[in-house]
Amino acid sequence: MNRCVRHAAAFCALLLLAVLANAVRVQLVQAGRLAANPADRRADIALYRQPRGNILVAGRPVTSSRATGGQLRYVRSYRDGPLYAPVTGFASQIYGASLLEGTEGALLDGSDPALDEQPLWPEITRARQRGGDVHTTIDPAAQQAAFTGLAGRRGAVAALDPATGRILALVSSPSYDPGRLAGAGPSVTATWKQLNADPAQPMLDRAIRQTYPPGSTFKVVTAAAALESGEVTDLRARTASPDPYTLPGTTVRLTNEGAGCRNASMFDAFRYSCNTVFAKLGADLGDQAVVAQAERFGFDDTRLRIPPAVAVSTVDRWMSPDQVALSSIGQFDTTATPLQMAMVAAAVGNGGRLMAPYLVDEVTSHGGTTVSRTRPRLLHQAVSARTAALLQELMEAVVTRGTGGNAAIPGVVVGGKTGTAQHGPANKGTPYAWFVSYAKPPGADRASVAVAVVVEDAAAVRADISGGGNAAPIARAVMRAVLAAPPPAP
Repeated sequence: MNRCVRHAAAFCALLLLAVLANAVRVQLVQAGRLAANPADRRADIALYRQPRGNILVAGRPVTSSRATGGQLRYVRSYRDGPLYAPVTGFASQIYGASLLEGTEGALLDGSDPALDEQPLWPEITRARQRGGDVHTTIDPAAQQAAFTGLAGRRGAVAALDPATGRILALVSSPSYDPGRLAGAGPSVTATWKQLNADPAQPMLDRAIRQTYPPGSTFKVVTAAAALESGEVTDLRARTASPDPYTLPGTTVRLTNEGAGCRNASMFDAFRYSCNTVFAKLGADLGDQAVVAQAERFGFDDTRLRIPPAVAVSTVDRWMSPDQVALSSIGQFDTTATPLQMAMVAAAVGNGGRLMAPYLVDEVTSHGGTTVSRTRPRLLHQAVSARTAALLQELMEAVVTRGTGGNAAIPGVVVGGKTGTAQHGPANKGTPYAWFVSYAKPPGADRASVAVAVVVEDAAAVRADISGGGNAAPIARAVMRAVLAAPPPAP
């Protein structure tokens, strides 16, 4: 072989090596950066080239996929979009996905390996499995009752099955239609800007992503701490509670909305919601006892997923005595999501056992095979069975002989607690109306539904706003809907 041929062969070999090196650089070293480049639409094209799996409520899909005829072949659509938006979230070709559409996205779009019935076949063919279906725990009648009850007012409702932790209703108001965000045209961009600019924040899931001062509904927690610690042993024994009560270390005088709170027993103080009694009780217990009890009900839990993440409900860990007093009546820095307060009511109604809340019953493949199923799980033993029975006595008296009469259901044992939470500069904002409750079917010793309702913009004169007047009727409607429904299949 002459010198020119050798040089040409060596040069060709170098060129081949350069091509191989560049292929390695592009396909391995730079693969992540190139795939993340917004100009690369291959991932989007692959994501929307087949129908997405569905989200189901009581076995019926509340989502579907609509053919577009474009490069992104399928777009998401929703049945009763505003009703179920706090559950489904949205799946947008521009703005991504939220809530179940986001957390269960890999199952819905078919990219989750758990869906592979023949594990090696997708690797060989590069074909994506059809998306799976997500079966929720939502009771459609309860969801509709909560949505109708809020009637567009700012607020939220969360309802649970105390025995399992299944979430039966999750409503946030005002709501929005996630179908308006599903496509990729100018109307989607305009809708996104409009929704984000709306001061009512319709895309905020108030049931799990917004925290509020819980007001007097937090007295359930304070009463639990007092009973568990032995600070209170007799519900009907009079307490040494002045009215008004001067907060420790301050000159601030705490008063009550009504009369009869001076030295009232816990039984009377709870059903009439006496701030002075529970503020003094909290100060006597101290911050550690109140915080520890709150945490056993689920407060300060940063890991709670249903599977969408839930905002952390908080009780300040380090408080002065006056701050503990205010926290014990659900003010100061104490905040809670509606789901958290439903968990409190559920634990009381379930004999002290707090079950982990969950929103997904099971996931099935496109062919109907079960991929995963959620099993009920004990989150905490919030209180002893004895304390739970005493708390039930208190909460049931609120409905039969106290401020929560609007939640009563004939023939059903209902326990509840009203709350009116102050907020805003100098507490001048319109108070939040709260109600937490549980209901026992006739003859049952455990509750079958627990509900928390918060109404932000209660339509009433400020002095007349109350959990009993504004929120309790909504809770009653949700409990009725659950009690009227047939039990879920095992």
